[in-house]
Amino acid sequence: MSEAGFVQQLDVAAARPNSPSPTALSATEWGMLSFLLSEVAFFSTLIVTYLAYVGKDRSGPTPAILSLPLVIGTTICLLSSSGTVHLAERALRRGAVQTFALCWSLTILLGVIFLLGTAYEWYGLIFRDHLTISANLFGTTYYTLVGFHAFHVTCGLIALSIVLALVLRRQVSPRHAIAVELTSWYWHFVDVVWVVVFTVVYLVGR
Repeated sequence: MSEAGFVQQLDVAAARPNSPSPTALSATEWGMLSFLLSEVAFFSTLIVTYLAYVGKDRSGPTPAILSLPLVIGTTICLLSSSGTVHLAERALRRGAVQTFALCWSLTILLGVIFLLGTAYEWYGLIFRDHLTISANLFGTTYYTLVGFHAFHVTCGLIALSIVLALVLRRQVSPRHAIAVELTSWYWHFVDVVWVVVFTVVYLVGR
């Protein structure tokens, strides 16, 4: 999506009518919730598949080769990004655009560190431990589950980066707080999914 198109989406979300009650959700918010629920179903299928096949094929590398210290570090970075995106959202609502930009940038940085850590882990798994997506059932289910999560993190980073670019061009203001909130919902979602994936793959699955 182009920046112009993203601005239009921000304006549409910002222009929503007043809700009939403080707890009512707008059509845009319901749309985002519906999308996230479909993503929950998608990841649930991948997680159940991983659990169904883990340990069933020992013809190659097993989950024991996974580096827990490295992933704990990247997990801390990703979960910390939920805190910074929340602070950014609050800053925008009170009109502190510069603070918003700073916290939003930190969120992007922490997300990038997470992806770089994943890439480094995969490099070792492929070239040191010879675990590829076609090595065995573990390789197939591991790269599918963790890879799709990394893909979602990448999509989130793209959305966050577009918002940051618009902020730097002074095209985002407190009136766009709802649209920014919806973007943060997606980011919180990928963080929560990672908690489940981390628990299943790196703790239970070992």
